[in-house]
Amino acid sequence: MAQAGNIVLLILGSYLLGSLPVGLWVGRRWKGLDVRQFGSGNIGATNVGRVCGPVAGGFVLVCDVLKGLLPPMAGAAMDLSSPWQILAALVAILGHNYSVWLCFKGGKGIATSLGALLGIAPPVALTALLLFGIEILLLRWVSLGALLGAFSLPVLMPLYYPGDGFRLAFGVLACILAVLRHRSNIQRLLAGTEPRVHLPWSGRSDADKPVSTSVQQTGVTPSGTSELRDIAMTDQSEIAEHSRDTQTHATR
Repeated sequence: MAQAGNIVLLILGSYLLGSLPVGLWVGRRWKGLDVRQFGSGNIGATNVGRVCGPVAGGFVLVCDVLKGLLPPMAGAAMDLSSPWQILAALVAILGHNYSVWLCFKGGKGIATSLGALLGIAPPVALTALLLFGIEILLLRWVSLGALLGAFSLPVLMPLYYPGDGFRLAFGVLACILAVLRHRSNIQRLLAGTEPRVHLPWSGRSDADKPVSTSVQQTGVTPSGTSELRDIAMTDQSEIAEHSRDTQTHATR
């Protein structure tokens, strides 16, 4: 009976922890703005870093990773078996992607998935992270690196954990979730309009810029003083998709 209570507590807590919209809160605290209205419209670390700066983006990255890492660690601390720890990790990703606080919308789940993998399959996490890093260094597409890491999961799980059906199922489901949340990125990659991440040694080029951008201004800086700043709207298709989702929920 006590174990059943711990399982319910773990699963519910994993979803609620994963659903915390840290990126949204950081954007409001850092600059007094809603990051969903700028850049890609996403609440993840990449967009927060683009809109609010690298320190804010790094903070969101750490928090999102912890949202995936803590649930399986909590399951282990409760002496629950491995399948429950794996389920808790998956539920945390679902919480991030479909947050109850954001009308069941959310981020793309890559950082939270990394944390979940570190909790249930560290060698797989590090290998997928290596693939992501290589892609960033060579091609500089964050979305493509994330997708490469996701696609590697169903392959890496049986290599590192042969015969473990639960971890394999996690890898397949996490991969599917990543693809679903990156549909607009995939369309832009195929069209050749996906922006690349800027690296200190890469310089700026036309390839770093999307085909069509618009500019919005904000008057709040991290110190709270007012000034006009230009923030490029780089992912128009995601903003349109976000607006359609909002209208759909409103009609319901």
